[in-house]
Amino acid sequence: FKISNAGNLDDISTMRNCGREEVFNIDVSYSEQAARLQKRLTLQNRGSQRLVESESLPTFIVPKNRLGAIKIGDLSLQDMKKVQTLALIELTALCDILGLELKRNKSVKRKASDGCLFGVPLTMLLENDQKIVPNTRVPLILQALMSTLEKKGLGNEGLLRISGSHTRIKCLQQKLESSFYARGFSWEEVHQNDVAGLLKRFLRELPCPLLTTEYLPAFISVQNIEHPKLKLQALNLLVLLLPEPNRNTLKALLEFLNKVAAREKYNKMNLWNISTIMAPNLFMHKGLPDKVTEGNPKEVAENAASVVQMLLSYQDLLWTIPSFLVMQVRKLMENSSRRYPFYDKRIKNLLKKMQTDKEKNEKSQLESSKVVKIQITPLLKDSMEIQLKDNTRVADVLRRFYEDLCQNNNGAIEMSNFVLYEVGGNIGELCLDLDTYLLDLYNINPSAEWIIRQRPSLPSSL
Repeated sequence: FKISNAGNLDDISTMRNCGREEVFNIDVSYSEQAARLQKRLTLQNRGSQRLVESESLPTFIVPKNRLGAIKIGDLSLQDMKKVQTLALIELTALCDILGLELKRNKSVKRKASDGCLFGVPLTMLLENDQKIVPNTRVPLILQALMSTLEKKGLGNEGLLRISGSHTRIKCLQQKLESSFYARGFSWEEVHQNDVAGLLKRFLRELPCPLLTTEYLPAFISVQNIEHPKLKLQALNLLVLLLPEPNRNTLKALLEFLNKVAAREKYNKMNLWNISTIMAPNLFMHKGLPDKVTEGNPKEVAENAASVVQMLLSYQDLLWTIPSFLVMQVRKLMENSSRRYPFYDKRIKNLLKKMQTDKEKNEKSQLESSKVVKIQITPLLKDSMEIQLKDNTRVADVLRRFYEDLCQNNNGAIEMSNFVLYEVGGNIGELCLDLDTYLLDLYNINPSAEWIIRQRPSLPSSL
């Protein structure tokens, strides 16, 4: 997909979709857009727009507003919990408009494995991994499997499709269980098809599906939505609803599979082939009630593959938090700060008048006050004053900070190592997009502090 910013289209997706272009609006509620679209399609009496081949997927253009794009990971955990609550409400409304039943299953109890890698709950696996590599977000064993294939196997014809030896895979699993954490295992002599088979086995043997037992029926139901834009809106909300460990692991898996697709010329595995092979490992799970995947086996398999195909094709968009949800979070924060424990009508009216007067004063100040102070990490002692203009962006502030920093430090420092955060007011904490226009942000959250920090370093693998 593409993001449009002031008329400039930048392709930020790893996948190149060859279909028609459509605008994907993240500023307006998805359910509101769906109601309008359904009405228009009914009037036009259009039939189903069922998509199977990747070439027919449209290219979505996302207009970027002046507050910039917000990715999963940019918001604090507290803010993200509010986003998830609002996303569930929005998904329920969207499904209601589309006439879909939003089913949420209870987990089926499944005995955990006696091993330490395969068949272990994702949260437990990550807890163990974080004792070895702090802050790791993706299971180390999955990282190792994907890394091994990236180094030697991406160009192998039929990668993921051609099965490895069942005997060798079983033996390989046993060796990993006994020696992986001791760092005594060598990947040098391992057959790449066996590694690919072990990767799929890891996903299948998770006690709960990677897409979660609760929301897997909803992921499957996405294929029943006729219009591709509405499908994508539902998928975007479902990705937001996933628990953080599941979402991070899914993201890493999709990034790896996109690398496989990028080598199609050599491995003969296009996007649809990869989706068809991987779908059963994500959707046909032992921990699911049989009724979740009931129906014609061929149709169920195609539907699952189609959903995986969309996850792969639009990964960047799906990991974007819609602007309308962030604005709803801001409204929630503002409303919670205005609650008073008084019930006397006269006192409430007085407080309401005081609040109105305060807002009028703040509004008049906003129109005249355009100089703000930005706090800086310990690298510089003083705060930095910025004269806000209509075209002042986060990138401009970081560039000026970087120039000041270089004057005070002889060592080489990368500008990309620094980010600007919005903290407090009507948001918990938000890492700002480089294209955020700061005067616009100041006007919607004048009480916030702006702080420049070093970008958090990514945890290394085992």
